[in-house]
Amino acid sequence: MAEFKIFCNNTADLSEEKVKEFDLNVMELVINIADKSYRHIPVDTFYQALRAGALPTTSAANIGEGIEAFEPALQAGYDVLCLAFSSALSTTYNALCMAAEELGEKYPDRKLYVIDTVAASSGEAILVLKAAEMRQEGASIQAVRDWVEENKRNVVHWFSVDDLNHLKRGGRVSATTAAVGGVLQIKPILHVDNDGRLVKADKVRGRTKSLAYLAEKVEKTIVNPEAQVVYIPHGDCEEEANWLKDQILSKVKVKDVVVQHLGPVIAAHTGVGLVAVIYMGAER
Repeated sequence: MAEFKIFCNNTADLSEEKVKEFDLNVMELVINIADKSYRHIPVDTFYQALRAGALPTTSAANIGEGIEAFEPALQAGYDVLCLAFSSALSTTYNALCMAAEELGEKYPDRKLYVIDTVAASSGEAILVLKAAEMRQEGASIQAVRDWVEENKRNVVHWFSVDDLNHLKRGGRVSATTAAVGGVLQIKPILHVDNDGRLVKADKVRGRTKSLAYLAEKVEKTIVNPEAQVVYIPHGDCEEEANWLKDQILSKVKVKDVVVQHLGPVIAAHTGVGLVAVIYMGAER
């Protein structure tokens, strides 16, 4: 059985420690701020720019970058499993599939699988880390691929945003909704659907109520909580994220709750103030 390498995108928001611990290969989507492009930008630097009024954009991976990333592993005799950012949120997955198809013709004896995680941020991380743990335990690339495909839509993402203007800029809400929401303190509750799209699920008046809503969702829909790590990615609002952590721990006995910054690639589109909760549930 050939050994295999695991690839993912930096949208998974994995720490450097986890990347090293599990020998992961991270493919970087580009962040554009003003006239500069970054593959790596410190989180503090990014959020300072965001709070100062920067309007960052991002660039998806392309076929050439996919080939450049995958080919050295194939040349070295490894198979490749790539868990890509949701295809509904980026063209990255499609580009990596085309790269895999091209490389498949050149390396017919190697296995090269690209999976659409239909997930974002820590939702991707949950799948990537499980894949890495399975690999450590000796699972084959096919077994890991099959587990991810069978379980990826059980990764649940719920989130609330404090400021609707970034969502307005990205076309997620209308200008009227953003204006009225700001005056009335309406906080939309969004989630990632089975196709990996961001969709509006509800709306709540007031920040505290919106965070309490997220805690209630965890309580009602989490499965096997004592074995689970629950993730709370946030858009530079750690105090509110920690408040949500306390609410979850008061309601559900979980293995751990990890509070961390939402990475720059996704935060470029959601802005400051997002608080999300991501975990495994019975369904999205």
